[in-house]
Amino acid sequence: MARRSIDLLLATHPDWVKVVLADFDAFLQDHANCERKASALAMSLVVKHPDRTRILPTLIALAQEELEHFRQVYELMVSRGLELVKDIQDPYVNQLMACMRHGREPRFLDRLLVSSLVECRGAERFGIIANALDDESLKAFYTALWKAETKHGHQFVDMALKYADPQTIQTRLQELAEQEAEIVQRLEWRASLH
Repeated sequence: MARRSIDLLLATHPDWVKVVLADFDAFLQDHANCERKASALAMSLVVKHPDRTRILPTLIALAQEELEHFRQVYELMVSRGLELVKDIQDPYVNQLMACMRHGREPRFLDRLLVSSLVECRGAERFGIIANALDDESLKAFYTALWKAETKHGHQFVDMALKYADPQTIQTRLQELAEQEAEIVQRLEWRASLH
């Protein structure tokens, strides 16, 4: 049995969270954007792959959970007098998507594995943020998100395993994890999740 996710090959630098805390309002706007896109991604996979019936219930549940996270972040923003931003570019996700292969089957599997890595990185960073926050309600919120994103990282690999053998998945996940580490190392720090 293959592992259900992969350890990130490069830990986030401890000083990254200082950039987030220095402009937490901008971080919340980016966070809301990430949750909205995560929900849309899960639903886009449902639309593009209606024949993948073994994973449709998981994708629908993921879309609903990410939409609920979006609602929660939006409510937090409203309480702080913040508005949604139309769209925030995410260089991290864009660069990871550029690593995906072409062709229906390879791209489908890569989309699931890239999503697993994005969720694992999000989980790691939500944990870092939770540990750095003084506000107890925010700390509890980001701790809950850390747990949810960790689960999502596993779920995407579980879905891939329904359509490819464990060795294929682990080999490709390792390749993508190496690329992900290189991307993270090059990224400029911003008040953003990625």
